[in-house]
Formats: sequence, C-alpha cells, structure tokens
Amino acid sequence: MDGGWRARAGSIFTTQKAPATGSRGMAVTNHPLGSAAAAEMLAAGGNAVDAAIAAFFTLSVVEPMMTGPLGGGLTHLRLADGRHVIVDGLSAAPLAGSGSMYTPASDDPARRMETLGRANTVGPLAVASPGALRAWCDILARYGTLPLADVMEPAIRYASRGFIVTTYLADCIADAAADLALDPEMARVFLPGGTPLKAGARLVQGDTAETLRTIAQEGPDAFYRGALGQAACDWFARNGGILTREDLASTAPVEREPVRGTYRGHEVVGPPAPSAGGMHMVQMLNFLEGFDLRALGFGTAPTLHRIAEALKLAFADRAMVTADPAFVRIPVERLISRGYAGERRAEFDPGHARDWAPGLAPLAESADTTHVTTADAAGNVVAMTQTINGLFGARVRIPGLGLIPNNYMCNFDPRPGLTQSVAPGKRITTSMAPTIVLRDGRPVFALGLPGGLKIFGSAMQAVLNMIDHGMSPQEAVEAPRIWTQGLALEAEGGVAPTVREELAAMGHKVATVPTVGGGMNLIAFGEGGTMTGAACWRADGTPIGVAGGLAKPGVRFVLEQARR
Repeated sequence: MDGGWRARAGSIFTTQKAPATGSRGMAVTNHPLGSAAAAEMLAAGGNAVDAAIAAFFTLSVVEPMMTGPLGGGLTHLRLADGRHVIVDGLSAAPLAGSGSMYTPASDDPARRMETLGRANTVGPLAVASPGALRAWCDILARYGTLPLADVMEPAIRYASRGFIVTTYLADCIADAAADLALDPEMARVFLPGGTPLKAGARLVQGDTAETLRTIAQEGPDAFYRGALGQAACDWFARNGGILTREDLASTAPVEREPVRGTYRGHEVVGPPAPSAGGMHMVQMLNFLEGFDLRALGFGTAPTLHRIAEALKLAFADRAMVTADPAFVRIPVERLISRGYAGERRAEFDPGHARDWAPGLAPLAESADTTHVTTADAAGNVVAMTQTINGLFGARVRIPGLGLIPNNYMCNFDPRPGLTQSVAPGKRITTSMAPTIVLRDGRPVFALGLPGGLKIFGSAMQAVLNMIDHGMSPQEAVEAPRIWTQGLALEAEGGVAPTVREELAAMGHKVATVPTVGGGMNLIAFGEGGTMTGAACWRADGTPIGVAGGLAKPGVRFVLEQARR
C-alpha cells in the first residue's frame, strides 16, 4: 500500500467527519479537549507517550463516564527504536476476593453474570484494585520526556475551570440517571437539583482538580501508598467494599510481549492475554486470508458472511480459552497458527450460516471504554485503550477525592471453580485491541476503539478496510460494521437492506443496530513522515495534527539586518 493505503476512485458511503494531517505529531482521542491536551504536549516538545498520558488524564475529567485513574487498561507502545511493548494496567480482583463472594441471581445461562442486588456491578463491592493510575505514571516515567506535573496540567485546568458538556456526555448521564441518583456525590455533580446535566452546561469538578494536583506533586504513591488511598479504602470499608491498602500497595503494571501475525504481507501486532484482542484478531485474519475479499467487495453479502463466520469461530474459542495467563494456560500458538485456521476454514459453508459453538452462553463485558492513538516525528506510536468498565464505573464517587472507581468485578463469573471465577489478584479478561500494523518493519497504521466484546471484531474489520478494500483512514474508521458471537448478527444501518436480506437467506438472524462498537481512532503513516489522523462518528472523536516547526536557524540575524 503506497503511503499506507491505496487511492480509490469513488466512494461506497459518505463519511461524517474529516481527517487531519501532520508531520511533527498526531493525536486522536474521543473528545476534542483530550486531543487538544495531547497536541499541547507535542507542541511543547514532548513525545507520543507524553501526549497519550496527558490525553487520558484529561479524558478522566471530560469523559468521566468512560475512564479515570481508578480504572484500568492496555497500552501498546511502538518505540522509535522499533520495539513493541504491551503494558498491562488492567485492574485485579481484591486480595480478599473469592469465587463465592457474590450470590448469582439466576440459573438462566443468559443471566449468568448477574448477582443479587447487582453487587458486582454497582457500588463498592464491584470495585477491583485499580491499575490505571500506576500504569499511566510508570509509562510516562519510563518512556515519556515531560514531568508528570506538566502532563497533568490540562486535566487540572479543565477540572478546576470547567468545560462544556457535550451531547454525548449528557446522553450518558441521562441513561445512567437512576443509578447516579442513588449516590449523593454522583447526584451532586451530574444531577444538580435532581436534573441530569444538559448539553451546553459547564461542569466544574473542584474536588477532582485538588486530587489531581496532589498526584501531580507527589506522584502515584499519593494514592497507592498515601493519604488519598487511605481515604478511599476507609470509604470502601464503611460502605461494604473490600478493597484495602494492601491491594493498592501491591498494584503494578505488567509488561508483556505482543501477539504477532501476518495478513497479506502486513504484520499485525496486538496485545496478548489476558486480552482476547490480539490473538483472536490474528486468528480471524488467518481464516479470512483464504478468501479474496477484495474481489468479493466491501459490504457485500458474501464478504459479510465470511466476516460473520470468522467472528463466531473466534468467540467459540474465546469462551473456552481466554483468561489471566497467571491462572490459566492458554494455547496461543495453536490458536494463531495457520494450520488451525485452515482446519476451521475447511468447515466453512459459503452459502449458509453455521453454529460454531453449540451450547456456549454469551460472554459479558462492558462497552464503556475510550481509546487514544498518538504518534510523533521520532517514530514513537501509542495505541492505548482504558476504561472504568461500565458507564460511570461503579456509579459511585468517592467523597473528597472526586474520583469514580471502576466496576471491573462484573467481568468475573460469580460462580466458583470456573476459568473466569473471582480469585485474589486475578486480572480480568478484556477484548481491548490496541493494534499496530506494519509493512517491511515500518508502521502503516495504528488504531483502537472502545466497545467491550465488539472491540476486536471492529478493529479487525478496519484492518480489512485498509488492506483489502483500499479505504482512506477516514473511510476505514467510519465504514459500517457487523458483529456476532453466535446469536444475532448485528448490522449497522449503513449495511444495505438488500445485503441484510441476503444474509438472512443464508440463515443469519440479522438485527439492525445504531452502532457496533465505539469511536475508533486511527493514525496512518504516509510518505515523507506525513501522518493522517481519523476519528469516527460514533463518539466525540477529534484528530489534531502538529506540523510546522521552529524557525530556521539564522532567521533572527536576517531580520536584524533588514531593520538597519
């Protein structure tokens, strides 16, 4: 692909947003102020890591329903020297956690993740030991160039001075209002006077600003070993939680080797377990490489049928093998081998949908996450996906700290003795897929998105869009998506009605949905160091490119001569 993608005549659909270009850096996040914070770091001489961490601290303020220091996530670093590093900052079950700590609400397989009183979803007992803050600060210290206080300054600014609520945030507040009303702090901030904040209102979070200032001055130990963490744990203890100072003190990110695969001459690099994203993307691409998707065409029934079958077989395996590798042995090499893909492809029926996983119940995972992709002129690339899990996490706000904790515990099976059961210190499984695609050893594009179980399937479709269908970055992130894990085949409205009818005739149970997955953020790398950033219509995504540069040496002397 010349310049990262092939030029293509015409367009299959109309994009809603415009891309941005730059030569000195690029930042794409799901909020304009998150992108602005990242671009501010790049303009100040920082690198892509500084930009990504600044973006996430800012997103904690302006996207409080999606991410925050008391969440977790995965970071994929492509360093200027060519190394790829996956930093696992996922949250873990508290040390006092056990497989019997919740009471299942039902024996119905479709409701197997539910517990009595929603204890694993809402409130202090839903909170896992947060890995995000420690991971963000460690990544910055090891791979960034700017001081923590500088990187956190935009977040503190927007928390103390306030920012304008977007329609997206207002809709999320309205959707969660019933639960937010149950917590005094959440109600005070997001439901003033008992009414959900509306788009256009100014949201000020002074307590959050003070907490961020303390962290900026003292570092992450202000929370993990200091007074901030003590205040949080005291509040958990008073309100039925089990998170302790020992949990916080033992929290540490884990650096992991990425999963690597190939697809039509490109190397695809993604996160390993406990993420399902990397290995199942490679698995699906291996399966699909046996078909000429370019000849079949984008958005056609034959192409979507093959993608749907790839998704179903991946989810059949995900349900059986994906877990924390510290607790479960995972057959990664077998799963991503071409031989295994060939065996599965031999079972494919080109004319009919099939059941790749009889008897397997659906998995559960929150879709409320956010993603940042950044790059700099030196060759550093960051694809970073973070979350507090559910919309507004545990839907409580710690008094005095202004922080919203995660509700990661709802991702564990509430029954004991199973692969996904709660165990002390066990990390949750995730579908996050911060992905970087290379050709001849050089990055071609980097991407990621939120969307829970729909993340890696959506990321995989963007890879197909770029490589097989020759789309521009903007088209690739906005293109209509499908998703299934063996039940209904969800199709966005952009999939043509005639195509949906053809898929139904093949045996797919097609359901039209507003969105599949969340806002994707992609950076493509072109000739001469050009970067193109693209964000899609599914969130408030905004790309900001940095170009230009400092004055040419000697300019001041020339100006002085001209004044004489």
